[in-house]
This record gives sequence, C-alpha cells and structure tokens, in this order.
Amino acid sequence: MRPLILSLLITLGLGSGLAPAATTPDIPYTRFTLPNGLTVVVNEDHKAPVVAVSIWYHVGSANEPKGKTGFAHLFEHLMFQGSENHKDEFFRPFERAGATDQNGTTWLDRTNYFETVPTTALDMALWMESDRMGHLLGAIGQKELDEQRGVVQNEKRQGENQPYGRVYENLQMNAFPANHPYHHDTIGSMADLDAASLADVKQWFKDYYGAANTTLVLAGDITPEVAREKALKYFGDIPAGPRVSHPQAWVTARETSTRGTMTDNVAQTRIYREWNVPGIDAGDNDDVLLGLAANVLGGSKSSRLYQRLVYQDKLVDDVSVGGMDFELASIMLLQADVKKGVEPSKVEAAIADEWAKFLKDGPSADELERVKTTYAASTIRGMEKVGGFSGKATVLAEGQVYRNDPGAWKKDYEAAMAATPGQVKAAAAKWLAKGDYTLTVSPGKVEATDAALGSGRAAIDGRPADKLAPAGDFRTVKSDVDRSKGVPAVTSYPNLSFPKLEHGKLANGIEVVLAQRHDIPVVQISALFDAGYAADMGGKLGTSSFSMNMLDEGTSTLDSIEISKRKQRLGAEIGTGCGLDTCSVSLNALDNKLGESLALYADIIRNPAFRDADIARLRGQWLAGIAQEKTQPMDVALRLLPPLLFGAGNAYAIPFTGTGTEASIKSLEVKDMQGFVRDRIRPDNVKFLVAGDTTLDKIIPELEKAFGDWKAPKSKIPAKNLAKVDYPKTARVFLVDRPDAQQSIILAGIVAPSTKAPNNLEIQTMNGAFGGSFTSRLNMNLREDKHWAYGAGAFLPNAIGQRPYVMYAPVQTDKTSESLAEILRESREVIGDKPLSDAEIAKIKESDVRSMPGEYETTRAVLGAISSIVSYNRPDDYVQTLKGRIEAQKDADVNAAAKEIIHPDKLTWVVVGDLKKIEKSVRDLKLGEVKVIDTDGKPVR
Repeated sequence: MRPLILSLLITLGLGSGLAPAATTPDIPYTRFTLPNGLTVVVNEDHKAPVVAVSIWYHVGSANEPKGKTGFAHLFEHLMFQGSENHKDEFFRPFERAGATDQNGTTWLDRTNYFETVPTTALDMALWMESDRMGHLLGAIGQKELDEQRGVVQNEKRQGENQPYGRVYENLQMNAFPANHPYHHDTIGSMADLDAASLADVKQWFKDYYGAANTTLVLAGDITPEVAREKALKYFGDIPAGPRVSHPQAWVTARETSTRGTMTDNVAQTRIYREWNVPGIDAGDNDDVLLGLAANVLGGSKSSRLYQRLVYQDKLVDDVSVGGMDFELASIMLLQADVKKGVEPSKVEAAIADEWAKFLKDGPSADELERVKTTYAASTIRGMEKVGGFSGKATVLAEGQVYRNDPGAWKKDYEAAMAATPGQVKAAAAKWLAKGDYTLTVSPGKVEATDAALGSGRAAIDGRPADKLAPAGDFRTVKSDVDRSKGVPAVTSYPNLSFPKLEHGKLANGIEVVLAQRHDIPVVQISALFDAGYAADMGGKLGTSSFSMNMLDEGTSTLDSIEISKRKQRLGAEIGTGCGLDTCSVSLNALDNKLGESLALYADIIRNPAFRDADIARLRGQWLAGIAQEKTQPMDVALRLLPPLLFGAGNAYAIPFTGTGTEASIKSLEVKDMQGFVRDRIRPDNVKFLVAGDTTLDKIIPELEKAFGDWKAPKSKIPAKNLAKVDYPKTARVFLVDRPDAQQSIILAGIVAPSTKAPNNLEIQTMNGAFGGSFTSRLNMNLREDKHWAYGAGAFLPNAIGQRPYVMYAPVQTDKTSESLAEILRESREVIGDKPLSDAEIAKIKESDVRSMPGEYETTRAVLGAISSIVSYNRPDDYVQTLKGRIEAQKDADVNAAAKEIIHPDKLTWVVVGDLKKIEKSVRDLKLGEVKVIDTDGKPVR
C-alpha cells in the first residue's frame, strides 16, 4: 500500500484514467552526504524563483518510551520557539521574506519541517534551520516548555472535540500490541505531557537531532553545486550526534478478528475495520498491490463496496477503503457511514460478502486498468509542486528517510504499472483474509477519560530488537558563519512571473480567459457561473449546492457509475461545487485526452438527468452531512452566524456551509433543480477560465465543439438581494450547548465591506496583522502567550456584497469567558490606544509581496487568480501590478480600515460549548443580551 508517490503525491481514488505512460515520469535528483553525516538531496526545477526546504529527522512517536508519549510532537512545537542566535518566534523572518507552505509535522516514524522561500531568501532559511538544529538548547527554558505544553494539550482537546475525534487513538492501540512502537498515537496522553520535564525534552534533542539522523532536501530554483556549498556552510559544523537506535519492521498481523465499540457526539453510526499490512519498505511489492486493491474495493463511486452498499443495498451514505502507510507496518482501513435506521450488522454482512468475492476472484482487468491509470495521471499532476505537504521535496525525503533511496517512489510506480489481477488477488488473500479489528462508533455520551488511556491489544512475543544506525567516521567542518550577527538579511527578491491573460469567445458568445502554463501536460478549466449560495435567496436553502452536485450524478445518456468509470479511463478530474457568489464545474485533463474529456465535461454541464433514484440517494447523503455539521463545533457556528449577521431576506443570510437545512433539502423537487439550471447554468451566465498546457488557438476549437451550439433560454437571470446591512444596535451573544465539550468555539462577527471595496487591500493588511497570520495579535495572545488555544485569528471570506468579518478561537473550556474578554480587549485596543504599529503593518505588506512567486507556482493557483480577477471585475494585469499597490498602502489607511471594520460594541458572538460550565461566566461579562439557541438557530431560552 505504498502511498502512490509515497502517500502524499499520489491519491488513489481521484477520478482519473490514463493508459499507463510509455515513459515513466521522473524526479531527477542529486544526493550527497556531508562529513558530519547529514544527507542532502537536491532536485533542480527552475520554473519558479523559489526553493523548497524540507528537513526530516528520523524520529517520531515510535521512538517514545513508555511514560513519555507525545514527546516527539511536543518537541516539534519547541523547535518553533526560537534558537540561541534568534531569540524570537521562528516564523517571523519567514513571514517577512514571503515564505509559503511553511509548517512542521510529527508522525510515527519522522518529524519534518518545511518551507518554500524565494530563491534570494535561501540563505536566511538555511541559517534558521541550522541554528535550531545546532544551537537550540540554550533557547529552551521552563517558560517555553510550559507554553508549548499548553498549546499541544489544546491541540489534543481540539482534535478530540471533533466528531469521531477519538477514533484513531483507539484504532492504533487495538491494531498494534502494547509492546509495539505504534501502540500509542502521536499526540500522546495528557498525563505524559504534564510530566514532561525540561531535562526530558533536552535529552530528546541530544538523542535524535544530530546531523547523521537528518535528511535535508532542496527542490526548486537551485543547482546541486550551490546546494552543496550552502549545506556545508550552514550545517557542516553541527555534530553527527549519537547513533540512533531504530525500531524494526513488525507487522503483527492477527490470526483472528477482534471488535470494539465507542460512543461519541456524532450524528450517525460509523464502522471502521482495520488490517495490519506491510510497511513502506517491506522488501516486496505487497504494499503497492494492496493500494491497488483498496482502490478497487472502495476508492471511488465505481468501486465494489460503493456500488453494493450505497447504490444497490442502500445501507450506507458513504464507504471507502484506503491505506495509512508507515515504516514498520501499515494499516488498511475500511470506513462506512451507516444510514440512519439501518442495523450495522446488515452493513457488515454486505461488506463480508463483497470482500469474500474479491478475495476469491480478485479485480477484473478493467478495474485494475482504471485504478492504474488513476495512479499514472496523479503522478503527472504531482510533479508540478516543489514543496509543502505533497511536493517533490516530500517525495524525495520520504524515500531517503524510510528506504535510503530518494527515487523509491519510481520503483513503486513501475510495480503498480506492471501489476496483474493475479498479483493483486494474491496480496489481498495474504493480508486481508483474516485478522481484522472492527470498531463501531455510535451516537452517545463522550467518555470523560483521556482517549489515550485505554488498554487495547495485549503485548505479544516476537518484537525484533531495535537496530543501531550504522557507525560512521563523521566529523564536523569549521564554518565561517558568524551567528552573532543574527539572521542573514534578505536584500533582494525575485520578480513575479505570472502569465499574461488572453481572451477569446465562442460562437454563442461565451467568453474564454486563458493563462498558458506548460510545465506539465495538463489543462485545467473552470466553468464559472454567477450563482452561488446567494442564489438560494427566496427559495429553498441548499438548492444551488445540491443541484450542482447532481450534475455528475447522471446525464441523459450516462449514469453516475459510468461517469466515474469514464473519468478514470480518461485521466480526467471533474468536480462541481458552489461558493458564496459563484458555482463552478472544473476539469483537470491530460493533454492527450483533452477532446474526449471535454466531451464528458460538456455532457455533465449541459445534460443533467435528475433521476429520482439519484436524487433520493444524494438527498440521504446530504441530510446525513447536515446532521454531521451539527456535531462539528465550528460548522455549527458557521451555520448560525451569517443569518444572525445579515438578517432575513438577505442573500447571505444562509448557513455558510452551503448545505441548507433539513427542511429545505427534504422539500427539494426535480423542478427546483431544473429551475436552478435554467436560471443559472446557462451560456449567457458563464465564463470559461483556462490555465495550463494549451494555447488560445488550440483550446477555442475544442471548447467550440463541446459548447458552441449551447443556447441560452429566453428567461431572465434572476437578481440577488445584496442590500446593505446595518450593524445591530448593541452587541449580542448566542450560546449553543455542546455537553461535555473539551473546548468552546468562539466566533465574533460583524458585517464588513465587499471584496470589491476600494480599500480592500488595506482591509486585508489590517486583518493580516490583527488576526490573519501566525504572528498576528489574536494568535500571539491566545496561543503563544496564554496557550489557551491551539490557534486563534480572524478572517474575511470574499464576497460581492458585504461580507462577514469573523474573529475565532477554539479554547479550552475553563478559559472561555477569559478568552472572550481577551478578544474584546484586543478589538478595542486596535481601534483605540494601541493601533497597528509601523512594524506590524510592514511585516504583512512585505510578506504579501514577497510570497507571490511561491503563491503562483501551480496551475491551480493561477486558475484561482483568474477566477478572482473575473469575479471582482479586476484588470487583467491585477496580479502583475499588485506589488506596487501593496507597497503604496499607508499606515494611516490600514489603521483606518480597522476602525471602519471593527466595532466591539456591535459584535455578534456565537459560542458553542458546555453551557453548564461556561454559561454563568459568559453572562457575567455583560457583553450584551445573551440568548441560548439550538443548532438550527431556534431559541431555547
């Protein structure tokens, strides 16, 4: 089940279909080792003036001894607290330099840190990474440990406060025996986090963060020669560290089936079924073959289980099968959402029946060919991005760290392309015929105990001994870097390269906007319609989103299963959806299949069938989705806040999830969907936005074939009510009860000007400094200073009309009222006696300008920019000229935007939490009139 380009680059289950490529795609690389043992891997890619920096330490939660769970992840957080020569937040220099895709993650077998920076900022990035790698311990004190302990514990609370948020702790402890390195999950237990001492975390650093246990990957606008020189300069003087003792592969597959149950604050019963299977470097191709098997069984609408359980037997709303790939062993996981009123035993019987058929017969040749082509097409798409969670740097690092081979992904690709039905069948029979663990999660009370404290599977004999890393004759190399001078200044920045927009028109008047990008043989198209959730005004809420989702559920000649199969065979990804003001149908097509892909795309847009059976199936799934939203605290708040802000009759007075209400979805009829399509999905209400490997001369004839004869109806396009909304006379507080919640979700909203406002840039800059970046005031207060939240901030969704300005914070329950008071204080100060400083404003302006080369690295990002240009009537050169406009902003205008937007005494507060613990203290704040409402917004008291 190797992760199809190592779990991040490839996603089995994306709709694709490409005959396996005659030539295997490639990620060329150069690898070398510094004298101190640091491995460096370089991928040269000069399409954009950016370099992805990805540094992987071969240590994760699998290395944690009993009583020290959560240490690897806690230490990851401490790595962002500054270093001996940079005593400040790690993010600050990167924000100013315009870094993108910056983060750190911890998993069972590794801890990684990554960022994509402008080429001219590479010295700064390498100085920062090497300073915390080689000069950290003097910067970590009790204060920093206590701060990040609190942040991590709130991350744990936030995760477990979600529906099914305690599942994976249960799955891990029951999948792997008590003496297996994977028995506990990465977040750890509250007790172990509480017990972590300063001495413990410093020892962790000494044991595992040496150069010889580390891989540095540089991908992008760099040569191997420059990479070697800079790696040696910044990292060469860091000691190799002690030899690390690594756990060894141990699958621990079971002979018999086992079961468990759990109750949670969820809307419907969910069945999980898990099998232990070989790890990433198992020495054979079984994990690759099992990945193909998973996709045939449950990777798409055309998969075995989806057809049986969703379409045929109508037992579940959704079912999927996929893999979680690790170094020592991997997990195959089935997940099924049981329809309300259906007995889980019936679902399990149907699963068992289909599973047995697959084990007996294996996949058909056609099934295997389709999932192979999904793999191949996804590989091509994955070659475009250099960094982040899923770019080429990640692929190379994962291969090197787990398999001592940066090109290991290619072996997996070739094995997948060569796989036969018999090989897939044999791998499934070997690993998936016995020894499953089934967990059934049902609606009910959430256990008050820490989910990490369960017992799970008992210890067994046979664990292989840990193995010391090979000894090496490592030495340090004296560096001429004077770290006392601090972080290297970034004195120049590369120019943005953004394609010139080209325009065309079809015979029926449809406008086409094109941006050429020729990096990979893919064309992306978006049919952008003036519609959106706002088009539901005066009708049934959710109509727009539901109708758009029905488009690919069947055309006049194809059913949804056949559509799914054709997408796979063509290597095409087709998606439908809506935002607040627009709806779109997207196509991601391979060059050599563009004509056929466009024909399918046009059929989906132009000929929706709206069959009764499909409507009934989607309606059931949709209602289950709304019920799930009402158990997700943030979704509850986002459903309730907009109607409270905008008031009855306004087009934006709708749940911002776009799903509508149970009553409206139950009442939807075919004529409602047909009416939506007649009014909105029409050639006089659409623009085709195109980006990728094509030209205007090539794409216009193809679009003409597919859409040139599309005629508009005689009816008019309905108008939307985007009338101006006034502020409430006073602040208001709405409380929603979520019994036994570990956290409270706080939202404070107020209406703000449209995205089209003349001072939109000043508004965005203001928000970046106040709540829209890691080092913003709200996040630094509630996360870094108080550590009451895993994260806090503010956002403004784009909108044609007035939009909501929303401050948010998921906070630990016992700090709810205190957090409300802090948000209010910050709001008053920013428009009062503590306006945004020159430095705060400059930081955001610099970050916005300098991040642009990285922001527009991918074709998808370019297409998104075109969408904004078209939606908000911006000039074609908006992106190319944005730098000058950002830099021209005046501090006074940015602070004026704060005063225009933020009115603390007119805020509408929505708080979702355990009212028996928080209601009195919230009322005592006297923020305004307090009302208790339910998840539908109806008054309770």
